Order: sequence, then structure tokens, then C-alpha cells
Amino acid sequence: MKQLFVAAIAASLFFSAEAQLKTPAPSPTQTVKQDFGLASVELSYSRPAVKGRKIFGDIVPFGKVWRTGANSATTLTFGDEVTIGGTKVPAGKYGLLTIPDKNSWVIIISKQTDVTSPTAYKMDQDVVRVTAAVKKLKESAESFTIQFANIKPDACELQMMWANSAVTLPISTEIESKIMANISAEMKKDKPPYFQAAMYYMDNGKDLNQAEQWFAKAAEGNTTAFWVYHQWANCLAKLGKKDEAKATAEKSKEMALTAKNDDYVKLNDKLLASLKK
Repeated sequence: MKQLFVAAIAASLFFSAEAQLKTPAPSPTQTVKQDFGLASVELSYSRPAVKGRKIFGDIVPFGKVWRTGANSATTLTFGDEVTIGGTKVPAGKYGLLTIPDKNSWVIIISKQTDVTSPTAYKMDQDVVRVTAAVKKLKESAESFTIQFANIKPDACELQMMWANSAVTLPISTEIESKIMANISAEMKKDKPPYFQAAMYYMDNGKDLNQAEQWFAKAAEGNTTAFWVYHQWANCLAKLGKKDEAKATAEKSKEMALTAKNDDYVKLNDKLLASLKK
């Protein structure tokens, strides 16, 4: 009886230890969070590998809903409203599904966030469907890859690649009116963000005269902010005020030398050289 008891304990310890064994997942999960617009977008998916197999038309059948990865459902979480295929998609978490075919894929943004098989998919839960042309890759992608690319302030691309096939989903977001409203509100506060507002105006083709006034306010009483003076000089140059731009760039360079910031010394030298032309 005692021997049986000892054997039972040994077996229990063996299986307990075995249950703790961790090995690499065949299709590891990846989470990607990308700052986008005034918020972010987050992707979660699993990455199966080719492993010498025929993928599209075999492992991933043509004409059937695919979870767009392996294991768990693939999801996208938008921190702000975006536009996909002409449809506004509110902030929130969605399922990313696809229906691959030889020359094109149907890409689906769904309210369903748990679809792992075609039988679980419900078309009435679609938020938007987009058809994307398949592009052939020059080099095969061994691991299924989804990535954010060509990031701009108000647009980006969600790219999907596996084996020799790739598709792209354009995503956009509206930020212009929100930023302008925010600037207007912030400028009424006790400590307006003069520098940030001036930079936005200068970089986005807004009123340069207003931007120049804000740069002047940002620089007012500040004898160490060489970066502010440099951008102020850039703005003056864009306005065609060369003499003022030169004087401001020289001041910025002097500050940068004092701060031992070689990058801004070079930037000011480059700006001053351009003003001599």
C-alpha cells in the first residue's frame, strides 16, 4: 500500500513537471501598436509559416473566409474613427477577416472578434468589405506578416504578406478639423502652446504670418531655446524676410554652440548658406 502511495506521488510530480514545459509556438502571436492620427491602431494576430507547403489554394482555400492568421482570431483596435473603403469605422475593436482568391482578396472588418472558422462567420456583422488586388512578391515571405506601412498623419496602409502574395488595405482618418479646433481652444489658455501651434501651421501650409507671430511669442524671453529660434528663422525665410531670417538663424547658432549641440549648428549653417543665394 505504501509503495502504491509513493508511486502515485511520483506520477503526480512527473505530470506536474511535464505540464510546466514550455516550447515555441508553431504560429507565434504578434501584437503591433502603431500611433496613427491623433490616437493609435493595434493589431493582434498569429504568424504561421510556409514550411515548404502550398499556401493559397491549398492550406488557405480560395473563396472561403479565413481568420487571416492562425490559432486565435485576428483583431484590429482603432483608438479613433477611421475610414476604410469609403466607410467610417468608429473607434473600437474589430475582427479582421479575409476571403483570398487567386487575383484578389475580399478584406472584411467585422464586429465579430472571435471568428476562427468559416462556420462561425456571420455576414450581417460586417462593418465594411474591400476588394484588394493580389501583388506577387519577388521574394517569398516565409512567415505570415501583417504590418502598418506608408504612415502619414492622416493615412496608412495595412499590408498582408505570405508566401508569394501580398495585399494592401488603405486606412485614413480625419485630423485637420480636430487639430484646428484644439489649437483654437489651447490658444485661449494661460500658457498657449505657441511653438507647437506655429510648427503645425508652418508644416501644413497654414497662415505663415500667424505662425511667425507665434514663433516670436515662443522665443520671447527665452535665451536658450535654439530649436525655437531655428524654426522661427525657417518661417521668416519662407516669408521672404531674409535679413530677419539671417539674424534669427545666427542667434540660434550662437545658442546651439553654447549648448554644444552640433546638430543645430549644422542646421543653422545650412539655412544661412541657403539665404545667401
